[in-house]
Amino acid sequence: MRLFEAILEANNRAVAGDPEAGLHPDDFADELPVVALTCIDARLNKLFPAVLGVPEEKFIWLRNSGNIIFDPMSSMTRTLAMACAIKGGREIAIIGHTDCLVCKTTTMQLLERFKELGVERQMLPDNINEFFGMFSSERQNVIKACDIVRHSPLIGPKVPVHGLMVDVQTGKLEWVVNGYQTFATMSSQWNEVVKSAGETVDKLKSLTDFNIGEMKFPETKIGETVTKAEDWLSQKIGQLEVKPAPSGMSSPTAGSSPSAINIAERIVDLAQKHWPKAGEAAARPTQPPPKIPLPPPIRVKAMFPVRPKR
Repeated sequence: MRLFEAILEANNRAVAGDPEAGLHPDDFADELPVVALTCIDARLNKLFPAVLGVPEEKFIWLRNSGNIIFDPMSSMTRTLAMACAIKGGREIAIIGHTDCLVCKTTTMQLLERFKELGVERQMLPDNINEFFGMFSSERQNVIKACDIVRHSPLIGPKVPVHGLMVDVQTGKLEWVVNGYQTFATMSSQWNEVVKSAGETVDKLKSLTDFNIGEMKFPETKIGETVTKAEDWLSQKIGQLEVKPAPSGMSSPTAGSSPSAINIAERIVDLAQKHWPKAGEAAARPTQPPPKIPLPPPIRVKAMFPVRPKR
């Protein structure tokens, strides 16, 4: 038997008149303290925490009008999360109550109450029901709040979120949302997600067999291509035949280097042979740029007519 199962059993027995009904908190040390969100109704002051049967030091009591939760990231959801993270809350209970005045108050009545307090309509939001979280069913309000809290990223999946209703006349509790069942459902869904993720990983396992050492890359090292090109050019220059030197110049002797003119001519020949486009570009004569035509001379007319001399 878990904590709230024992709480509901002891509460129902006590309401039925069993004098021996009660909770043994020491048996549930791992599930305490309890974080409870209730309404601000003053009639609840005499009911909590006795109606749950837990000691005061194990009861973290949060309250707002109508025990309303607006959204998963609201200030009250943040407070619930902090109560668990900082104060060590193990389980959350959102507890509505019968005869709730928030449920019974209409929009017009609410506007009249604000007007009596000096708050005019133009000072309030346009959608007053949404802003104050007005509701028409206490049970549905509790169910909605539990669903919002359960799906809040601020509340850890290990924290059960219960929904209860308490009768303000008798103190009897009714279990509206069983947090343990919801927790088991979410755990099952989480297991499905993990299983699906595991199958995806298994399908991708073949990629883990890939060994980067088996890849074959070109064995050329950085700069090696340039070095080989230089060696090739040196070899070709060494094989050049020495042409006769122009008249007036001494011919190179055997074993001497070819003249610069012959080397340049041979390099052009090799370039045209191996890289024709480059040879064509090099052999093509450079044409002079077109001349820009000069503008015609500007004739300045006399601003005043020249009168003949008398």
